[in-house]
Amino acid sequence: MFLLTPVLVAVVCILMVWIFKNADRGTERRNGEPRAEARPWVDEDLTGSTDVHQEEAEADEWQESEEEVEHIPFSHTRYPEKEMVKRSQEFYELLNKRRSVRFISHEQVPMEVIDNVIKAAGTAPSGAHTEPWTFVVVKDPDVKHKIREIIEEEEEINYLKRMGPRWVTDLKKFRTNWIKEYLDTAPVLILIFKQVHGFAANGKKKIHYYNEISVSIACGILLAALQNAGLVTVTTTPLNCGPHLRVLLNRPTNEKLLMLLPVGYPSEDATVPNLTRKTLDQIMVTV
Repeated sequence: MFLLTPVLVAVVCILMVWIFKNADRGTERRNGEPRAEARPWVDEDLTGSTDVHQEEAEADEWQESEEEVEHIPFSHTRYPEKEMVKRSQEFYELLNKRRSVRFISHEQVPMEVIDNVIKAAGTAPSGAHTEPWTFVVVKDPDVKHKIREIIEEEEEINYLKRMGPRWVTDLKKFRTNWIKEYLDTAPVLILIFKQVHGFAANGKKKIHYYNEISVSIACGILLAALQNAGLVTVTTTPLNCGPHLRVLLNRPTNEKLLMLLPVGYPSEDATVPNLTRKTLDQIMVTV
């Protein structure tokens, strides 16, 4: 009969322990237990579900959608071909002048303009017409400064720890860092929140399909509207600041910060990097 040596016994025991531990981990994953933590630079406030499916266990909490909506004739303006070409060319030339500007004047801007550009953003398409966006306009200097303090505290950690050397190196050509003076100087800050779900009049939750995509489209329209109005901004996504800013601005927990835009006129000494954009043949494929 084959006899186990002490060394062989030890090896067998270690192997059995390893097998059982891995089996336990697999069971935890199947039971929905959390896996390894996400990479530290991932903003947890942007991880709200945009999936079209909801938990069946929570079915009673969700409001049924409207079954019938009146359909009306569509009103459309059709332009002659020459005018279409002219309008499209002029619109392209207008947006091609848009730049991300980090040097913003203290000079006040007309609030009617801010109202209009946000109304324009609100025309964006959204999943099942749920319109899952909230635009928070901040003018109060004290609140703007608190926003700056929250962002700069987190951004310093981002630059020194979370983002990593490659990301930081890629940003060097923009001469940007965690100091965000424009959060104080810009006369208006627009914080765009995505609503991961809504609420019906009876208090039940309303599903917001593809909420992040929908709000991102609205942000694009907002950028175009600001450019059209003669104002400047820089798109910012304050990493890991969303929960603090949501509490500061008294927003509900179903809203997650997607983007922050400081808005105003460029300062007299404003500069921008001398960048070029990809040509049409680099961005368009015709089949």
